[in-house]
Amino acid sequence: MLDVAEGLKLLIVTAASVGFFHTLMGPDHYVPFIVMARARKWSAPMTAWVTVLCGIGHVLSSVILGFLGIALGVAVTKLTFLETLRGNLAGWTLIMFGLVYCVWGVRRAIRNKPHEHVHFHEDDEVHSHTHIHHKDHVHIHAPKESRNLTPWILFTIFIFGPCEPLIPLLMYPAAKGSYAGVIWVTAVFGVVTIVTMLGMVMVSSMGLNLVPLGRLERFSHALAGATICMCGLAIQFLGL
Repeated sequence: MLDVAEGLKLLIVTAASVGFFHTLMGPDHYVPFIVMARARKWSAPMTAWVTVLCGIGHVLSSVILGFLGIALGVAVTKLTFLETLRGNLAGWTLIMFGLVYCVWGVRRAIRNKPHEHVHFHEDDEVHSHTHIHHKDHVHIHAPKESRNLTPWILFTIFIFGPCEPLIPLLMYPAAKGSYAGVIWVTAVFGVVTIVTMLGMVMVSSMGLNLVPLGRLERFSHALAGATICMCGLAIQFLGL
């Protein structure tokens, strides 16, 4: 029979492993940040900040729910049911956000289609240049608040996104009366989850930035929205 210390070590290792693989196998934990960072040309610090912020919201919402369940004596099956409802809500929200962003991106790309202007000079010299009217206009006049809205939309979505494996991990030491175990499991699971998210996002973003889109660059927002929408569909219907 395992003693208390050995049991706690095993539980901590389990929490770390579950946090790592749960994040790695869930594309919704990193794909939205990778494509949005490319589309919106976020800097590395900005990308890291948004990822960590959403990761904290993602983990913390389930931690609060788990702690409430422990305090109220709610059965793990009921909490799992609530996490499933939250997961469905988060999945559909991700799908809708991706779809709306894709449509906006297509509309923006169409309006930003490059076109030429031909100029005639008195000395009979003719030249043309290509430019985009709407892109210049947006660059100058777009309010700062609208540019900063996307991270908070993602944060809201991730608050609804559940950490399903965390609830049983929390309930086991709570049932044994080991509140130190509850704290350790929460801390290890949370840190591993957020670090894994951050690692996947930063490495993938650096790789994606090396891929030239060429003429598809103006469709980067539409492609990002479509990718997020497909990611939500995969989570919702394929159980990824």
